[in-house]
Amino acid sequence: MAAIRLDKVEKVYPNGHVATRGLDLDIADGEFLVLVGPSGCGKSTALRLVAGLETATRGRIVIGDRDVTALPPQERDLAMVFQSYALYPHKTVRQNLEFGLRMRRADPALIARRVDEVARVLGIEAVLDRKPAQLSGGQRQRVALGRAMVRQPQAFLLDEPLSNLDARLRVQTRAELARMHRQLGATMLYVTHDQEEAMTLGDRVAVLRDGRLQQLAPPMEIYRRPANLFVAGFIGSPAMNFFRCTPRRADGRLRLESPHFALPLDTGLEVPPGKEIVVGVRPQDVRLANSAEEADLTARVDVIQPLGSEAVIHLELPGEARAVAVLSAEAPLQVEDQIAVHFPRERLHLFDATDEHRLNQA
Repeated sequence: MAAIRLDKVEKVYPNGHVATRGLDLDIADGEFLVLVGPSGCGKSTALRLVAGLETATRGRIVIGDRDVTALPPQERDLAMVFQSYALYPHKTVRQNLEFGLRMRRADPALIARRVDEVARVLGIEAVLDRKPAQLSGGQRQRVALGRAMVRQPQAFLLDEPLSNLDARLRVQTRAELARMHRQLGATMLYVTHDQEEAMTLGDRVAVLRDGRLQQLAPPMEIYRRPANLFVAGFIGSPAMNFFRCTPRRADGRLRLESPHFALPLDTGLEVPPGKEIVVGVRPQDVRLANSAEEADLTARVDVIQPLGSEAVIHLELPGEARAVAVLSAEAPLQVEDQIAVHFPRERLHLFDATDEHRLNQA
């Protein structure tokens, strides 16, 4: 396996569209790095640049100790798994798994050993003699992964490989991918638009927007300390609540004032008077106030969406604003109830309303 480095990589198409802008990424040997972002953010282009399927306009791509920027795909020793399974329908599972090694004229004993090892790891030993049409979607995806695994490449590139699976199979196959990575110690670069996949699979997550890297960090750091408004709103489900506020000082204390509430803060945060900031609070961090003194605002329950042990509560706030809370399904709430809401201060996220960067470092 090998490390992968993208050094200020840019891709500009002939029509002027800029797909990636000065992209810097260091993927450690054996790391599982996930590229995540909305459609059109440049994540698949970045993967194709590493694979050699696209040519970088500027910058360098290094795999191991080799500069591969100008090398064709076949000389980069990478294995790629696409959204479509791309299996040979007339071949059995075993023949699909063997194909790449046979094309390289590998020793037949080596081919058989690697195929058996991969089939055992992926749990597809029982279907080796079947053809793709006789397999479920999950089994076909595992065969596609296995075909990449038998080659033992320097790194695996995976472009939204689970998007064709139903919800149950996606959860199952995510677990299989994580297990496979742990067993192989393989370098993996994985592309998805699904933030849940990113959070559950990645050792680190790279969030992209308009071809630029917004944040690169372990999943829980991105969740707990998003670097800017975009990351805060993109990562987390339901999405973070945002409120524009003006900070004011009174009696030595900082207050964040909005049309919906006024929050006193005990913090050393320095904000220029009158400068607008954005307060973010995750729905999971919204609390029912235990007393009138603790209440930050009163809200009307508009919609309740039960999700088993939890419920997503849509709230109507003063000033015609809205917010979302995730509360225990045991909470005695009904539509039209007036409830007192508390925002725990240690869970607030503060952003500059102008440049959208994070303010509080806690």
